[in-house]
Formats: sequence, structure tokens, C-alpha cells
Amino acid sequence: MRDDILVVIPVYNHGATLRNVAKGVLEQHPHLLVVDDGSTDGGAETLSGLPCHVVKHEKNMGKGAAILTASKKAMALGKTHIVTIDADGQHFPEDLEVFFAAQEEDQNALYVGARDFSVPNVPGSSKFGRQFSRFWLRIQTGWDVSDPQSGFRAYPVALLNNLKLSETRYAFEIEVLAKAAWAGIPLKTVPISVYYPKSEERVSHFHKLKDNVTISLLNTRLTMRSMLPLPHGKFSPSLEEGITVTHPIRSLRLLLEDEATPHELALSGALGAVLGTLPLIGLHSIGILLLAGWLRLNKICGLAVSQLCIPPFVPAICIEVGHYVCHGRWLTEISMETLGYQALDRLWEWVIGSLIVAPAAAVLVGGIIWLLSYLIQSGLQARGQHD
Repeated sequence: MRDDILVVIPVYNHGATLRNVAKGVLEQHPHLLVVDDGSTDGGAETLSGLPCHVVKHEKNMGKGAAILTASKKAMALGKTHIVTIDADGQHFPEDLEVFFAAQEEDQNALYVGARDFSVPNVPGSSKFGRQFSRFWLRIQTGWDVSDPQSGFRAYPVALLNNLKLSETRYAFEIEVLAKAAWAGIPLKTVPISVYYPKSEERVSHFHKLKDNVTISLLNTRLTMRSMLPLPHGKFSPSLEEGITVTHPIRSLRLLLEDEATPHELALSGALGAVLGTLPLIGLHSIGILLLAGWLRLNKICGLAVSQLCIPPFVPAICIEVGHYVCHGRWLTEISMETLGYQALDRLWEWVIGSLIVAPAAAVLVGGIIWLLSYLIQSGLQARGQHD
């Protein structure tokens, strides 16, 4: 039995199903907390006689606020993790064992239950919302979570009590995933069952207009933040000003000390070299930020390497290669004729040449970064053992 886990049911006006859900949880696990988020239907009164903790908000504050209240209560009770399960009866308490087993493998991870949507009566809005949130979370963090809108989750208590979160309602469950990933917490999924009653029997407090607008605005903020080449909480504050192409050894050492790996830095540098070489005029940085986020690579390293590709040197090499491919000879004349009147020809040659130069630059830069990083990392490890 996992005495360090507290199961939490956040509830708002689901009195008709709350007692059955609570009884089902208690059959699986003895430590249960119900957070009544300002219900007006007397739902908490149905828990009479059940051995569970109950905390009540005087007014409705939102599901996110209820989960944060639960995390503080869990800490006071000496628990290290909470597992949240919805009060509407859509989740099966028997699946708690799946979360308990998963946490045995990685106690630092945040686990999300991936609902089985092959069952009847799944709303189209739920299917769309799942894919919509999955796409944007991948852009923002690089993590592919198959069901980001699932409310059946396992959280480390320390994570919830230390993250800076602004959302208190349904959008909380999107925000906490992004910010947990930025903080270095692994996002993992476990398979769960789900039950959806017929539409006329379903009770939902999700406001389609208000909550969808809130989630859209949140995704906009999170995406914009993910595109900024600024370190998140897991990085050293010195990184923002310490990473430059003019001090490669120092830069690599700082990144390695901050948990980057030679493999990750090599791939990040290769990405920066490829996109920096391509004629993506004005779009190099945003392309690196989006792709590095999607691939979970180091944005700072990718941006630093791309600075090596600024005009005129690398574009000139691409134009020369492209001219040779198109005409079988090198471009040797630099004049108003060749650079002015024939500018469109040079642009086309830049495109052609970059398709050859970019992969070569990626292999060269990535190989150099990996070798230097490996040697620096070996030195840091040797020094650590000596100390």
C-alpha cells in the first residue's frame, strides 16, 4: 500500500455521483481527500460515514484552485504525491493501481491518464480538444502527451507547491503540464478506461465560450514564452549571457553543467547550422525556436550556432556552390551586373547551394560540438571524482 499517496477528488456540484466515486476510491486506497469547490447541491453531505478528509471552499474557485488546495493538504499530511480523479463518474477507481505502479518506476514524473476513446458516447468536442491540446503542448515543450485534457493524473506534491501557476480553472491542467515540462519534470502517460453517459445524462461545468477563450489565450502565452531564447527555471541564471559563439568552450561547459548532453548539444548545433544556412530571410530564429521546442533540443545552442551563418560569408559559399551546380563554373565576377541586375539569379543559386551546404555544415558543426562536449564532460567528471 502506498501510504505516501493521497487520492484527491475535486468536486463542484456532482453530488449525484460523488459518493459512488469516493466509495470506489476507498475500495482501492485508504487515503482520500475530497475538495468541495463551493458546491451548492450539498454533495459533500453525501460522504457521511466515509473515512475521508473533506476540505471546502466557501465559493467556487475553479478546479485548478481545488488541486492546489489538495497539494497543500497533502503536504500537511506528509504525502509526497496526489492522484486526482474526477467526481463525475467517468473514471474508474480500479485504474488507480496503474498510477501507483507507474510512480514506483519514476517518482519524479507527472503521469496523465490516456483515456480509451473507443467507448460509446465520446463527445466530438473531447476528441478535438485532446488533439488540439496535444499539438500545442508538443510545440511548447517537445513532449508528446496523448491526452493532455485528462483529469485523472498523478502529481508530485513538491511540484505543485513550487510551480508559479496563474490559472485556477480548467486551463490549469494545460498550464501545469507546460510549466512542469519546462521545469524538467518528465511527462508520462498511462492507459485508463473511461465512461461517457449519453449526452442528455451528462453533467459538465465546462463553459464552451468562456473556457475555450481562456485556453486559447493561455496557449498563446505559453507558445510565445516557449519561443523566447530565455532559460526556464531548471537552467542556471548565468546561461542567458554566458552562451556565445565567441567563447565556445565556456559556452559548452555551462550547458553541460546545466544537464545538457553532448548528443543533445550536437543535434542542437546541427539544427542551428541547417536553418542558419537556408535562405529563410528573417525567419531563422523563429524556425530554430519552434523546431528545437518540438524536438526537445537546446534552443540556446541552436541559436548561438546560427549566428555563424549570418551574411555574407555562408550565403556567399551557398551562392558559389549553387552557381557551379547551375553553370558548371564558379562565380568570379563581383559587379553591379552580377549582384544587382542578376539578384534573382543569385537568390536561386543561394537556394540550390544551401541544399548542399546545409547538410555538410550540420555534419561538420555537429561533429565538432559533440567532440568538444565529450572532452569537456569527461574533464568535468574527472574533476568531480577527484574532488
